[in-house]
Amino acid sequence: MERNLKLRSNKFAHECVKIALSLPQTYLGNHIRNQLVRCTTSVAANYRAALLGQTKKSFIAKLSIVIEEADECIFWLEFLIEEKLMTYELCSEVLNEAKELTAIFVSSRKTAEKTEKRI
Repeated sequence: MERNLKLRSNKFAHECVKIALSLPQTYLGNHIRNQLVRCTTSVAANYRAALLGQTKKSFIAKLSIVIEEADECIFWLEFLIEEKLMTYELCSEVLNEAKELTAIFVSSRKTAEKTEKRI
């Protein structure tokens, strides 16, 4: 599962970067591009860091950052659709993946928190 999520989050980052790079060269397009690239690459990078956590607490802390960044990706994808910078059809797969990954990471954190309390 870890390897699958590592690959999925990496692929997700690449797909979001492609969307970001296709945004118009306007003030709003540039702002969203920067924000989307930052948060989406942070999901992949911080998930990798979480896997290297020395303790359960450090894993949970890093996973919390991953969840925040994944949710921020959802925000920016929805925002660019609402602002009509891109159609829903062009973003739907990546948006769904962002929602799925967020749910998976939330579930993983809950499981880690439960097992940490038993220790």
